[in-house]
Amino acid sequence: MPSSSATLIRTYPNTASGFAGTLQLRGGSAPTTVGGLTVVPVLVHEDSEFGAEVSGVDWSKPISDEIKDALVKLQDKYAVLIFRQTGLDNARHIAFSQQLGSKLEINPFYYGKENDRVKEDFLWDVGNIELDNSLVKPDSRRWHHSLGNCLWHSDSTYHQERSKYSLLLSHGNPVQGGSWTHFADTRQAYADLPQEKKDQLEDLIIEHDLWHSRKLGSPVVYSAPSAAERAKKPPAYHKLVQVGPDGRKTLYLAAHARLVLGMGLEESQKLIWELIDWCTQPRYVFSMEWRDGGDMVWWDNRQSMHRANPYTENMTARDVRRATVIDDGPLAWGVGEVERKATGWTPEAVHSE
Repeated sequence: MPSSSATLIRTYPNTASGFAGTLQLRGGSAPTTVGGLTVVPVLVHEDSEFGAEVSGVDWSKPISDEIKDALVKLQDKYAVLIFRQTGLDNARHIAFSQQLGSKLEINPFYYGKENDRVKEDFLWDVGNIELDNSLVKPDSRRWHHSLGNCLWHSDSTYHQERSKYSLLLSHGNPVQGGSWTHFADTRQAYADLPQEKKDQLEDLIIEHDLWHSRKLGSPVVYSAPSAAERAKKPPAYHKLVQVGPDGRKTLYLAAHARLVLGMGLEESQKLIWELIDWCTQPRYVFSMEWRDGGDMVWWDNRQSMHRANPYTENMTARDVRRATVIDDGPLAWGVGEVERKATGWTPEAVHSE
């Protein structure tokens, strides 16, 4: 990467700017009732809404197809759904996720399954707690790997068969004021772009690479991923401008985005971070606080970006576990090799810059 790219490394505050400790309604929209569910929109634009807190689901028993279908319709509209004190355990977390898609992502266990606290193939431990219940150690490889999660991203854009949904569930008793997840509306952000910019972006193809975002988050430790790491997660290719499940166009974007096919690396990074900065203006962003064990947030990676709070030496313990539903829609497999080659891309060009 060119030396000037050092200015592209992004860090963000540890707390949610503009929020006073709880998720707040912005825009004045009142709660609505949908099929026995109470829905409180979070971020309200003139002609759309982003994020909603949903209550009325009985999580103590299997979710019926009727309730599941109603929730999917809400998901298509709001892109991020928040549920409080669900009481779900690992098994029921996985079972509900499997109702939302035929396949879940399998944890690659980068540090060995024997070193994973959760040891569930369909769950990622994305908390900050070690096997002995201590906090993750500063300067460990896990600590540095996590730094990329603090950059704005969508999950698994670096998979050629990408993910659709992520469902993140809290366990234990999080310390209020210490744990947040932040979300950005990539649909409304696209809608607000000038038409000239939309025309420029319409046909662009992006290379997404997990190790690129790890390097941005920790440029020394992840300056050169190991051969084993790179073999587990090669890059993937997806259209930048896509159509979401609600029919609106959206930007499919992430810190994993490394290259615009047909552009050089520096020019690509300039455009990618211009768009990420556009999408993460305060008017498109809200922050969700983890208040209790059993809180769950379910988001659509095709219609939003998110970021975690960074690891710090004074952070509080957080135990959050993620299930990831693989996409089964028409754009699930991204862009094939023939279309890539039409831009001048070649397999040999990967990571040559």
